[in-house]
Amino acid sequence: MIKKEDKNVKRLRRHKRIRKKVFGTPERPRLCVFRSNKHIYAQIIDDTIGHTLVAASTLDPELRGKLQKTWNVEAAREVGRLIGKRALEKGIKKVVFDRGGYKYHGRVKALAEGAREAGLEF
Repeated sequence: MIKKEDKNVKRLRRHKRIRKKVFGTPERPRLCVFRSNKHIYAQIIDDTIGHTLVAASTLDPELRGKLQKTWNVEAAREVGRLIGKRALEKGIKKVVFDRGGYKYHGRVKALAEGAREAGLEF
């Protein structure tokens, strides 16, 4: 039986491997995803200066009243739409996607699709 710590250690190892290749620049910042059991978080980061430019999550006041559940695919899609909308307001159109060591499946995929629906390109 796999312990939860072992799963997370493997995910962090994958994330490290991905981060060697994926780097956010001012022209194409990095869209980073973190997924917990109850929530999903997304940030757009410029790695050259180490600043978060835009952030969104299921904990945002904009989404809190709108969502019935914060841990399903629909909630993730709404977070993707919200981060896409906020990014476009800041003038960010193109990003590189950092899936954070998670499979591109389920909630991570829904967040990416929601961001694309809002107008982000990656």
